[in-house]
Amino acid sequence: MIIEREQDVTAAALAVMERTTDPRLRQIMVSLVKHLHGFVRDVRLTEKEFRDATAIVAELGKLTTDTHNEVVLMAGSLGVSPLVCLLNNGDQGNTETDQSLLGPFWRLNSPRVENGGSIVRSETPGAPLFVSGRVVDRDGRPVAGAEVDVWHASPVGLYENQDPDQADMNLRGKFTTDQDGRFAFRSVMMVGYPIPTNGVVGRLLEAQSRHPYRPAHLHALIFKPGFKVLISQVYDPADPHIDSDVQFGVTQALIGKFQRHDTPHPTARDVPTPWYSLDHTYRLEAGEAVLPRPPIKYGGPAGRRTPAKPASLD
Repeated sequence: MIIEREQDVTAAALAVMERTTDPRLRQIMVSLVKHLHGFVRDVRLTEKEFRDATAIVAELGKLTTDTHNEVVLMAGSLGVSPLVCLLNNGDQGNTETDQSLLGPFWRLNSPRVENGGSIVRSETPGAPLFVSGRVVDRDGRPVAGAEVDVWHASPVGLYENQDPDQADMNLRGKFTTDQDGRFAFRSVMMVGYPIPTNGVVGRLLEAQSRHPYRPAHLHALIFKPGFKVLISQVYDPADPHIDSDVQFGVTQALIGKFQRHDTPHPTARDVPTPWYSLDHTYRLEAGEAVLPRPPIKYGGPAGRRTPAKPASLD
């Protein structure tokens, strides 16, 4: 088509997209062109704004490294990640779901830990936390033999790949549920933290007068053949940013029961007060067990190198 007016550009692009052989890719590309062209017309995008936008897209890629994923960070900050999650789970968004954001800090190959063991691998000051979890199916039946990969930020608000003062894989561990679907571990109480703001996402938040904080949360990725991989976060309702998560990830189903205890622990005599506990149930949906692509690969600024394997949790 020889272009005579601006409307012809969209018509020509759509005609090409319609020739895409794969049906799903065709559907996506046709809709993408319609919405992209509609957006450009809606805001009357200027030439300078277009050049700035393409520079930002390029910068997002350049800022994404083995230890940091700026693209995932931006997707969450725009609300895209939680929207995709909710649309694809909980009966396609019609019911509550335990699914949540993967986040930019999950790593493959977390060390295996016996039930009841600790995931603290270096000196990590903070109030002790005892987690008791249970994995069930949609009918409430226990799921035995599920692999539960957990990770969380330290009490100073940093994941170990961000912090050279933490040992490799600190506050990360992988457990196997018992016959009752249970697993348990000891850690330290996490806090809310600001997402990295030294890149494109930080400039966006500043321009919008938004704070950069995520409320305190515990990550879990649960794998068992015959079930869809569950990616979940459990949030502390006492966190001051529980209702203003910069990544829009908090749903009612993901608010946990973190309890503070000011009396001695009933069995662990070495535990100072206060200490915290969390008892949480995770529900799996039937489906294909496919692991996500890790958003980061290696350890952090201390030069750690733990190559990820793509095929399994191990």
